Amino acid sequence: MNKRILLAEDDKNLGTLLRNYLTAKNYETTLFSSGRQALESYSPGLFDLCILDIMMPELDGISVAKAIRKTDPAIPVIFLTAKNQEEDIIEGFKSGADDYITKPFSMEELLYRIEAIFRRTSVTAAIKEEDICHIGEYIFDNKRQILSTGDDLINLTTKESELLGLLYKHKNEMLERNYALKSIWIDDNYFNARSMDVYITRLRKYFRKDPSVKILNIHGKGYRLIC
Repeated sequence: MNKRILLAEDDKNLGTLLRNYLTAKNYETTLFSSGRQALESYSPGLFDLCILDIMMPELDGISVAKAIRKTDPAIPVIFLTAKNQEEDIIEGFKSGADDYITKPFSMEELLYRIEAIFRRTSVTAAIKEEDICHIGEYIFDNKRQILSTGDDLINLTTKESELLGLLYKHKNEMLERNYALKSIWIDDNYFNARSMDVYITRLRKYFRKDPSVKILNIHGKGYRLIC
């Protein structure tokens, strides 16, 4: 079954061009000309990936991503953005974005980023049911992307789950920063590095109920999960 993509782009010419290109690459692509239309048409399980322009009328891409994440925290999101929107890019990563691409961009670059995300999510989906990790008082279900302790249950995004999985694999050892970036984000550029910092901060907050679990910064080198 072909992967299904939600594309929200208010530039009619660019949106049509992207939809036709992705359709030719065997992705079932549905185009929406505004953020509000995209959000109103979204429901969990209907799409496998969202591509959202940040600057759109009625409802911007970041707001759309935040709303979608409330009902479908695992759906991958790629933002389309202008080069001068650094603050929007960082805010987008805070909302749980998996990647971004700056305009103007080549179709091949977008396709590469889409395929990279689907490769990562397919690996995550292939993790066996019995792969349950105990982290202090918490239980990390990598397959279902759930972190739980007692009656508290946290639905992790794909990026959060992948990063926590890498940290756990290297628990009580140093996870090299560049290795994590290239493994999860593919590229170790500035914005991806900032994005990873955001995800590390979020993971620390999830473990705040168990002081024995710590994610330490190894300055200039990486991180260490203590558990």
